[in-house]
Amino acid sequence: MSDRSLEQTVSALIQQEGLPDAYAETVEKTILPLADRICALHDTQKQPIVVGIHGAQGTGKSTLTLFLREILLRHRNRATANFSLDDIYLTRAEREDLAQRVHPLFRTRGVPGTHDVALGQEVLHRLRSAGPEDATAIPAFDKSRDDRVPPEDWPVFVGRAEVILLEGWCLDARPAKASALVEPINRLESDEDPEGVWRRHVNDQLKGEYRQFFDEIDCLVMLKAPSMECVLEWRRLQEKKLAKKIRNAPEKGGASGGAQDLRIMTDEEVGRFVMHYERVTRSCLAEMPGRADVLINVAEDHSLGLPKFRKS
Repeated sequence: MSDRSLEQTVSALIQQEGLPDAYAETVEKTILPLADRICALHDTQKQPIVVGIHGAQGTGKSTLTLFLREILLRHRNRATANFSLDDIYLTRAEREDLAQRVHPLFRTRGVPGTHDVALGQEVLHRLRSAGPEDATAIPAFDKSRDDRVPPEDWPVFVGRAEVILLEGWCLDARPAKASALVEPINRLESDEDPEGVWRRHVNDQLKGEYRQFFDEIDCLVMLKAPSMECVLEWRRLQEKKLAKKIRNAPEKGGASGGAQDLRIMTDEEVGRFVMHYERVTRSCLAEMPGRADVLINVAEDHSLGLPKFRKS
């Protein structure tokens, strides 16, 4: 990187996120080429674009999104907003209602059907159509409390976004054939969804409003995990990091017991949690690499490969 100010931005972000110094090389070889491709697409379309960033748990979506946003905003002069599918999860109360009406497994956030897709659509519309002084509140979800952050505490984006980075584990997932849903693929499905009610409803969601939401994506970036086994291990690491973060934040833990009160999961609980995601994750790992606009392979050590750009 020859731009001194860019080097300073990257160095500050690496320190902020607790990343190894070697991540600067990842920025140079993987993230900067991706940022320049996004700029070229924006120049071509001459209107706000939505960049979808797909990746299973632990692939580094949030980190990639953070670096992309700061580079586009500070060093490519593009007004860039971002939010995650995780930010538009249904509230705990809404998921409890869904669990009672459709299937108990919908108490657990994550799968299609547990997001407020209409809210996501509304945010995209506001970001793309806003005037120079208009403020758009970006939803936020507190995973440690398993509930949405109160609207008065949502971050605000001012003006019209030129680039919107939308990230999520099931972003642009495609529905499976009905025949593929018959046999359970793990213990969760066989023990808790023997009739297939839950998995059919999840699949139906991908045919309806989720499909309309995903159709807003102008460029799909896939961070491809090496295996489902890696996804499980990475998710366990994420939970341990969350627990450590909360223990070091007394204003959240307080005197009431900290991490335990804030729904931190054990390794066994994480294993069950990931089973909710397994069917859609395996499907995406199998079929999405062939259609993603940008494919970035993620190694077992979390390092990112060079971006592979699909020819138009």
